[in-house]
Parts: sequence; structure tokens; C-alpha cells
Amino acid sequence: MRAVVVEQWGGPENLVAREVERPEPGLNEVLVRVHAAGVNPVDWKTRAGGALIEWGELPAVGWDVSGTVEAVGPGVGVFRPGDEVFGMPLFPRQAGGYAEYVVAPARHLALKPAGLSHEEAAALPLAALTAWQALVDTADVRPGERVLVHAAAGGVGHLAVQIAKARGAYVIGTASAGKHDLVRQLGADEVVDYRATRFEDAVSDIDVVLDGLGGETAERSLKVLRAGGRLVTLPGPDDVPAAPDEVRAVWMLVEPDHLGLREIAALVERGALKPVVETVLPLEEAAKAHEIGERGRTTGKIVLTVA
Repeated sequence: MRAVVVEQWGGPENLVAREVERPEPGLNEVLVRVHAAGVNPVDWKTRAGGALIEWGELPAVGWDVSGTVEAVGPGVGVFRPGDEVFGMPLFPRQAGGYAEYVVAPARHLALKPAGLSHEEAAALPLAALTAWQALVDTADVRPGERVLVHAAAGGVGHLAVQIAKARGAYVIGTASAGKHDLVRQLGADEVVDYRATRFEDAVSDIDVVLDGLGGETAERSLKVLRAGGRLVTLPGPDDVPAAPDEVRAVWMLVEPDHLGLREIAALVERGALKPVVETVLPLEEAAKAHEIGERGRTTGKIVLTVA
């Protein structure tokens, strides 16, 4: 099968398409014929330095996939060949999603929402699960609470805005001025231009902050939280600021989640969640996808078409 692998750690030029052996599903695993693969910041961060992942013999990249079940291993009862599925298998262990086929534990996947193309579905798993697990599982956002989403037009942010809104929250997003219309269309009640205004001067009495930036943004976010507020930061454990006793600050790393994917699919089916796909490229142009992503200006997601 065709797959994009990492020849050595470093720049995007080290992503190379090769013919490799097709995997076979084992106990409780399914073989998925990949139609589209999502591209995420963790992909290029890993490619650049080999962080996070326990690598196999031939380093591969990519976790987000949408495709068709080709075969099921012993013990699998939730899927049959021909089912259309999406998911984020094995994260943070190596999955090799930039490929024609991928093997995944069955419960790292869910049925693809019928109303989405494979390209749209591949844009969802890692980013949407991150937003869901941060806002719902970790912060327990409740109706009427005030939620601040940083980088609200980005991969995680644009989905977090919609998920928070679906939970009944009052949603405030930060984004550059040119992206304000989109963030409002996604459901944000207010949008702050972070380039023109310090967000802590514009908002207050926040119950939950979702921080995908880290650094000083995480530190400054503590200033807008009310007593009992929660800050969830995503970049890394070193980005969690020392918080006063009356608020909670945590780092969260996303994990595969069958039930979470089903909740996300249900939101899609009822029209409450829609991924924004800015760029679609063929699998062989994975290096170009990484180059675009690393500029940090993407609205929504980048996706690779495979089949």
C-alpha cells in the first residue's frame, strides 16, 4: 500500500511516499481503507522532533482518518466490512494515518456521520475530541456559563465554539479581525480581536477558558476567571500556570474515545457541529500540507485525500 513515512526527524521534506506492507487486523481490531486523513499540529511537531510517539520500524505520521472497514479481526462485534467510520486510532502511539490502510482498535472508531464527506469527517476526530474532552469531560461546561475559547477560528477552536454553544454556554472567542464573521457564524456571542485588544481587558467573569496557545496566554487567562472557574490548556504540562485556590488550571491530552466520537457524530447529525475544511490536498502532498499548517494561519482544518 501507499503510505507517507518520516525518513528522518526534521522539516516537511522528510515526509516521503513509499510502498509499504499492508497491515492485518488482530484481536478486537479493524482494517480501514482510508479515504481521507486529517492533518493536525501534533503531526508536524512530531515530524520535526520525534516527540510523543513510540515509533515502529518505519516511522509514520497521522492519526485522523475517515474511511471504510475493509476487514474485522476476531472479537469485533461493533463493525462489519463496508461500514463507513472515522476516528483517531492509537493516539499518542503510532497509527500511520497517512496511508491507504490503517489498523485500529475497533472502539477507537465510530460510524461516520452520514451527512459528511470523508474529507469533512477526517477533519473531526483529534480536534473535536480535544474540544469535547476539554469542555465536557474536564471542565463540565453547563448551560449559561461563560466560556472563552482562544484561537477560535483554528482547528480545535472552531469546533470548541460550536460544542460550547451546543452545551448552552455563552461563548466568547479570540481571533484576528478577518476571522470574526466566521467565528460568529459558528455561534460565538462575542469575538475579541487579540491583535488590537488584550483579551483580559475586554472580558471578565469567565467560567471556563479553553487555551490552545499556552505560554503567557495561559497566565493571562487566569485573570478573567471568576471564583470556581476552570482553565484547560492544551499545548503541554509546562504551560499550566500556578493558579490561586479559587480556580482550577489543568493540562489535558486527548485520547481515543468511541463514546465521545458518537456524541460528536450526534451533534453533526442534528446540525450543531460542522467542521471547516480550508485546504484539501492529495496524500503525496503531505509535505505541502505541513508547510501550510506550520505557518499558523489556517482557518479550520487541512485534510489529505487518500483513496
